[in-house]
Amino acid sequence: MLDENLLIARACERAQHDDFGPDTWQEGLGVLVGVLTTEGNLNELGEAVYSDQIVGLLANRLEVENWYSRYPEIEQQDIVAPLFGIGLPRTGSTALSFLLACDQSRRSLRTWEASTPCPPPETSTEHTDPRIAISQASIDASHQMFPDFVGMLPSSPTGPSECLHLMALDFRSQLFQGMAILPSYTAWLLTCDMEPAYRYHKRVLKLLQWRCPPVRWSLKTPSHMASIQDLDAIYPDARFVMTHRDISSVLPSVCAVKEALSTPLTASFDCLALGRHEHMIWLESIRRLVDFRNDGRENRFADVSFSDMQSDPISSMETLYGQLGDELTTDTRSRMAEWWEDSSKDRRQGVRPDPATYGLDMALIQKDFAFYHDQFGVQ
Repeated sequence: MLDENLLIARACERAQHDDFGPDTWQEGLGVLVGVLTTEGNLNELGEAVYSDQIVGLLANRLEVENWYSRYPEIEQQDIVAPLFGIGLPRTGSTALSFLLACDQSRRSLRTWEASTPCPPPETSTEHTDPRIAISQASIDASHQMFPDFVGMLPSSPTGPSECLHLMALDFRSQLFQGMAILPSYTAWLLTCDMEPAYRYHKRVLKLLQWRCPPVRWSLKTPSHMASIQDLDAIYPDARFVMTHRDISSVLPSVCAVKEALSTPLTASFDCLALGRHEHMIWLESIRRLVDFRNDGRENRFADVSFSDMQSDPISSMETLYGQLGDELTTDTRSRMAEWWEDSSKDRRQGVRPDPATYGLDMALIQKDFAFYHDQFGVQ
């Protein structure tokens, strides 16, 4: 059984510090540990994985605060007009983030620095940092632990990661729902104040860019939709790129990804409960996002179609850059084309997930999401 006090003590011992900074992380940690105990249905491996994840996040937060205490000038860094990739999961948002990361004028949240942000990266060693090899070993171990997950999403230690990892430092993140069904934590997450998570998110971005530009951030995670108002409060100059795909393809694929990640960690896994959970959370998330966008903010959004990107990724990026008012250079275009060709070799092929496995009523889902399909012309 997970013990909150023991996890905190282990983190302090690992980091050799005990200052966690702003007192906003305790509430989420308490809710998470309690829900994992009562609803997680974790097996022995699951408890070990979540325990290590929580201790690692706490230790990372301690390290971040230690760097700020030693170098208070980090706070003077500015995060200007970040670009956030949003939209439903399994709509090509990860591939889009990798394509944007090919643009050397942009700064992505790389997997190796998201998992271990301290010491903050430096330009002189950003391509040789030993954490890159450690991150690759972690990816390899993850693929062994979750073999059904391999090929479902692009992965690279130097490639972009999701904002979930930074928000998890305040324990207000959908990261923790990726490996277990946690309905009470989900309910809390949809109603809690998310501004502290984004405030800490910004705190870490300042640290990461301090000694390692560029500072034009391109970030992403579908979960931003559910907390878009709080994100906007911390990043009022943010811009957004929204990826689109037919919901009848999205939800079965989301469920398949989460089943692949959760099954090895649970004593038994309820696929029908997963289907209900994913239908609920993404319907609520897209409603919040559409309401936000329709409230006079259309000029802050650009759009990318999943089908268009799959058929002609470079043309899609040219269109996107035009919407953003940016220049797509010849060098960036070549890098994008090379990444797309190389990554296509690793993409998983096979039969599409069966919606019935997860109890997904596709007629009901099409009805519930009709407002989304209609507004954005999703076929």
